[in-house]
Amino acid sequence: MLVLKLLVIPGFLLLISLAGKRWGPSVAGWLSGLPVVVGPILFFLALEQGQVFAAQAATAALSAMFAMIAFCVSYAQMAQRTAWPCALAVSMLVWASIAFVLSLIPPSLTVSLIAAASALLAAPYLFPAVKPIVAGPVPKSDRLILRMLAGALLTLTVTLLASTVGERWSGLLAVFPVLGSVMAVFSQQTRGPAFTAALLRATATGMYAFAAFCLVLTLTLPTLGMSAFAWSVAVSVGMLGVTRKLLATAATQIQPPSGATIKD
Repeated sequence: MLVLKLLVIPGFLLLISLAGKRWGPSVAGWLSGLPVVVGPILFFLALEQGQVFAAQAATAALSAMFAMIAFCVSYAQMAQRTAWPCALAVSMLVWASIAFVLSLIPPSLTVSLIAAASALLAAPYLFPAVKPIVAGPVPKSDRLILRMLAGALLTLTVTLLASTVGERWSGLLAVFPVLGSVMAVFSQQTRGPAFTAALLRATATGMYAFAAFCLVLTLTLPTLGMSAFAWSVAVSVGMLGVTRKLLATAATQIQPPSGATIKD
């Protein structure tokens, strides 16, 4: 399991980075909405802590979408004004503050749905309006190895903590911005703040798939057992396909690297 934990996120980061090179930040951010972090964490929790525990953690993870989208919005806004250390510090503080408040609210699927839906619906209006990205070659080095190492270390840390702090914080930590923080920092360093804002906006769009995964898992895990993960993944992928049309808004803000096209 340790090997799986260390390989899943770096491998997905590699795929997202390659997608960003080929199709631009909208597609890369959109793909990051898949439950590639929360899915394995909840799966391991179900095996190690029991299915009821994992279902309750999935409910908390659904509410934690509010914190995750707040992270994306705050980083995108800060990236237009300051360098990545300050942008990361502020956005992490925003995430931690909201996660702490959510941890104080009694577990409730209704509350979690309201929190997730509010964040998803408000997100498009909260991201900065950025100038189009000037077409140009992809940087020779966008530090893929460092991205993958950072993703592996963050994933290991989060999964180790998630199994020791109870179902509420397990679910909240499962939505810690592992992919978001790594992609945002390295995108700002190598491609600039406009690229970063477009990527994070698309990440928020892709999180409809994340919400679908958590909701289906919460409802089906206690009755279907481990097969609920297969159903949740299927619904999540289907939702990702539905949100593909929403990428048109983000795609209008960017121009692809020379020789590449952005598919809507």
